[in-house]
Amino acid sequence: MSLVVAVVGRPNVGKSTLFNRLVGKKLALVDDRPGVTRDRREGDGKLADLRFRIIDTAGLEEADPNSLAGRMRAQTERAIADADVVLFVMDARTGLLPADQPFAELVRRSGKPVILLANKAEGRAGMDGAYDAYALGLGEPIAFSAEHGEGLGELYDALVAHMPPEEAQDAFEDGEEADLARGAAPIELDPEVDEDRDETPVGKPVQIAVIGRPNAGKSTLINRMLGEDRLLVGPEAGITRDAITVPWEWRGKAVKLIDTAGMRRRAKVQEKLEKLSVSDGLRAMRFAEVVVVLLDATIPFEKQDLTIVDLVEREGRAVVIGLNKWDLVADQPKLLAELREKAARLLPQVKGAPVVPLSGLAGEGIDRLMQAVFAVYATWNRRISTAKLNRWLGDAISANPPPAVSGRRIKIRYCTQVKARPPHFSFFGNQLHALPKSYTRYLVNSLRETFDLPGVPIRYSLRVGKNPFDKG
Repeated sequence: MSLVVAVVGRPNVGKSTLFNRLVGKKLALVDDRPGVTRDRREGDGKLADLRFRIIDTAGLEEADPNSLAGRMRAQTERAIADADVVLFVMDARTGLLPADQPFAELVRRSGKPVILLANKAEGRAGMDGAYDAYALGLGEPIAFSAEHGEGLGELYDALVAHMPPEEAQDAFEDGEEADLARGAAPIELDPEVDEDRDETPVGKPVQIAVIGRPNAGKSTLINRMLGEDRLLVGPEAGITRDAITVPWEWRGKAVKLIDTAGMRRRAKVQEKLEKLSVSDGLRAMRFAEVVVVLLDATIPFEKQDLTIVDLVEREGRAVVIGLNKWDLVADQPKLLAELREKAARLLPQVKGAPVVPLSGLAGEGIDRLMQAVFAVYATWNRRISTAKLNRWLGDAISANPPPAVSGRRIKIRYCTQVKARPPHFSFFGNQLHALPKSYTRYLVNSLRETFDLPGVPIRYSLRVGKNPFDKG
């Protein structure tokens, strides 16, 4: 079993920067203001030859248990309880503050092994602050810089001491990588690279992003699916900031659920931190395979809901519409019929997308939601044989021939599917550049209806082949 390491400390001491350093990616949001992180975020840490699970946490603050800060603290306490080792981070620049002491006591009471990091210890002032950390009574501090990668060798040695025996032995035997770590060579963060989405390894978890406007109930829904209070929730809008990925299993199928920050209209997003949160959510959507657009059933299909669906379609993801808070609706059958008709009318780009009523708070409709998710996922991955496509094309053209241009009728001779995820079709013929939008729309709608392709974007390209009889 891999070592689990929790990163804790008061706000703004550099915990998320350390987390990003150890996972090798910019996963956690980082900003100069305190209290950016709210939910606990997990990742696969790597330091030379060491591998471990690392948990980033919200800054510890004394607060009423029912307040937002109090609920954030409860999330951090849960992370400490789940951890094998605690990395307690203090700020060497500011030195020891009164706020550090009660949380050092909290970590001591947990009985978990503690590694004390005096972060931001660059230069003389930082070193002086690092010496202050002795007063916490958590042992000898490691002078560290998460931003610049200084002190990694010392952290390596401290972590090896807590590794399971067989993993520690492997680590000590790999002398070359251990020497690299002790040399404190900075670990470079991976550049953000989009992955090739045309091939999926067998058994790979299906990535499902849940997005929507603030306070639509995204975190509440995911907590109910997981059966635990994994994500921070409450009456306040905009609690979630980071896109948080959590593993899950539904009916034996592996899933990764991605919770995202609420997306308001762009004109209303002014603060830098909210822009970062929305950007993180959009990035999560791009790496998802199915996107559940969660609407508040009491105020559905607001303009921002339609904008969000349009973003999902442009990214080529499969779509499921979730009508949350369905338990608050009075005449459910009548409203459901109305909303399904409205979805078909307002969202032609993902025509037939499943519209699923549910209640994250009451746990109703989750099974229906997941059935819809896996149905559109299968459609998104589907390939249609060229023979079937060309039989369809012949029927479609016979029923509604392409128009003529300058006295010459446009001819579409051939159709094939060039890729899936989402389905992409190529049409071959002559003068296709002159094909009106209304006719390509007819072809796409006919494709969707004939081959049962609801809820997925359909891409197409028009290719003009050289006429073999043209002597010029």
